[in-house]
Amino acid sequence: MSPTLLFVFVISYFLLLLAVAWVTGRNSNNASFFIGNKNSNWMLVAFGMIGTSLSGVTFISVPGAVGVGNFYYFQLVLGYLLGYMVIAFVLIPLYYKLNLTSIYTYLEKRFGVNAHKAGAFFFILSRLVGATARLYLVISVLQAFIFDKLNIPFELTSFVILILILLYTFEGGVKTIIYTDTLQTTGMLCGLVICIIVIVNSMGLDFVGALNLMNEKGFTKIFNTDIKSGTYFLKHIVGGMFIAIAMTGLDQEMMQKNISVKNIKDSQKNIVSFSLVLVIVNLLFLFLGGILYLYANANSISVPPDDLFPTIALSDKFSGAIGIIFIIALISALFPSVDGAITSITSCFCLDILGINNSDDDEKKKRRTRLKVHFSFAAIFFMMVLIFKAINDKLIIDFILKFASITYGPLLGLFSFGILTNRKLKEKFILLVCVIAPVLVLGLDLICSPEWYEKKLHISLGLKPMSDFIFSGYKIGNELILINGIFTFMGLYFISLKPSNDLKVENKLQTF
Repeated sequence: MSPTLLFVFVISYFLLLLAVAWVTGRNSNNASFFIGNKNSNWMLVAFGMIGTSLSGVTFISVPGAVGVGNFYYFQLVLGYLLGYMVIAFVLIPLYYKLNLTSIYTYLEKRFGVNAHKAGAFFFILSRLVGATARLYLVISVLQAFIFDKLNIPFELTSFVILILILLYTFEGGVKTIIYTDTLQTTGMLCGLVICIIVIVNSMGLDFVGALNLMNEKGFTKIFNTDIKSGTYFLKHIVGGMFIAIAMTGLDQEMMQKNISVKNIKDSQKNIVSFSLVLVIVNLLFLFLGGILYLYANANSISVPPDDLFPTIALSDKFSGAIGIIFIIALISALFPSVDGAITSITSCFCLDILGINNSDDDEKKKRRTRLKVHFSFAAIFFMMVLIFKAINDKLIIDFILKFASITYGPLLGLFSFGILTNRKLKEKFILLVCVIAPVLVLGLDLICSPEWYEKKLHISLGLKPMSDFIFSGYKIGNELILINGIFTFMGLYFISLKPSNDLKVENKLQTF
């Protein structure tokens, strides 16, 4: 596959995005950037959110994980579905009732400025690290298969891609991203379906035959019934539920799009329809993973899981068309998560940290402040990508998923404490609790991770991990975020006070 031809299609794709941004970003203002003037079409938001939720990591890593984890990932997806229902019928009504631009304003209304700042800080930290890790993973694929062959260095590739993302997001913000995400989700899903059809046909199979062969190999096993395993089905389902609540319902990037919809009913329809489609799309990714491993076994291909899809799609055994489709689908999966992250982090910093909406500055000065923040975070993204490149370990993605559980746990604890109790907090201790709880959870997770002991403490001498003595071999899985939220909730209760009768009534009104 000619790298020059792939390069031409990548540039053409960016030009298309810039054209969409130019059309949608005209006459935009700060309200357009932050919440799309609350005039977004719910169907476009729902469809675009699919691309944002999946990202390039899903596009590459979920199919690659089938070889070692079967279809266990679908347990997590079932948990997501439950979490999205909580978002639609508990959190969305709350956000619309309070007419929020930033969802973390709720924490200030409920607990004070320190809670507001703490929520915004943990969101920015999580999105900054998570989005740059996803960006690094996909750029590394593009670099290996296109830009290295054109003698373009990784640093220049990263810089140009971030500049292009800035060009189509800096003016229109959410208003533009609603449309570019729709375009990119379309590209990703079309690429996914076409790649499945082409690879299945190349093996002389139909879909039923491929599914039967996957079943014979054991790839299609969905439920893990080993209670001590990190992928035990209840851990995945419960963990998935709270991951969805925290990483979508308590995430400014995702909710920024939802509260840009005209009214509460449309926003709820958006969440419900998006969650149902997401189930089907994830099943397609798992099916793709199965056929990729069938193809790899038949053709003696042995590569790391994250390299499996690009290695097969860009191999000489397929025509140039599938390589182009794969690259377009890959960058279509990447950019909804990166452009939305830069935009939402900018919004969060301007609204929650700087308090731009509460200032007396005119519209032009607010715009200049927003642009400075936007470009500053793009520069930070660039530096973070270079740090991941220096580490040069794609397994860092596993760390990022765990990092999200650590950083979103305090958000889960803060919001649940605000909704489920009517107690007030001692403001000066809020950030302390939100830092201590993740640290304790991280320590607990290390105790339950024998791999960590083997690498760091060299327990290859025959000594058993501490978890074998304390937890009878229990391994923490995706329930980590729930444990983190519970620890935060308990810490907040410890620093809370019983409210007066007047405050009880006020909190109840703010919550519901």
